[in-house]
Amino acid sequence: MQGAIAAVVVLAIFGGGAWYVWDYNTNPNGGKAKKEASQAAQAEENKKHSPNIGDCVKIQDPKGKPVPEIVDCGSGQAEYKMGEKLYGPDKKCGPAFDYGIQYSVSRGVDYTLCFNKV
Repeated sequence: MQGAIAAVVVLAIFGGGAWYVWDYNTNPNGGKAKKEASQAAQAEENKKHSPNIGDCVKIQDPKGKPVPEIVDCGSGQAEYKMGEKLYGPDKKCGPAFDYGIQYSVSRGVDYTLCFNKV
């Protein structure tokens, strides 16, 4: 009888452990899946603020730091269109551009985004 009880206890422990591992890896509200979903959402958010040449943007200025947000060029939100990306420290947009944003990156190459009004 005690052997059967011990077997049930062992099965319950392994079953609970297996359920925990499965839940940790698959539950969208917690564990690994939540962490991966959060990272994917952050990557998607970052794409909205990394324009390419030809993209239209509206400029947000949280705490005095301008942040371009990509918008549809046909929308009323479009303020500027990106014309050039200059790599290197202290690069400045030439007179052909209306607006520029300089970025200093700690682990990468500094760059400047140059825009014209839409």
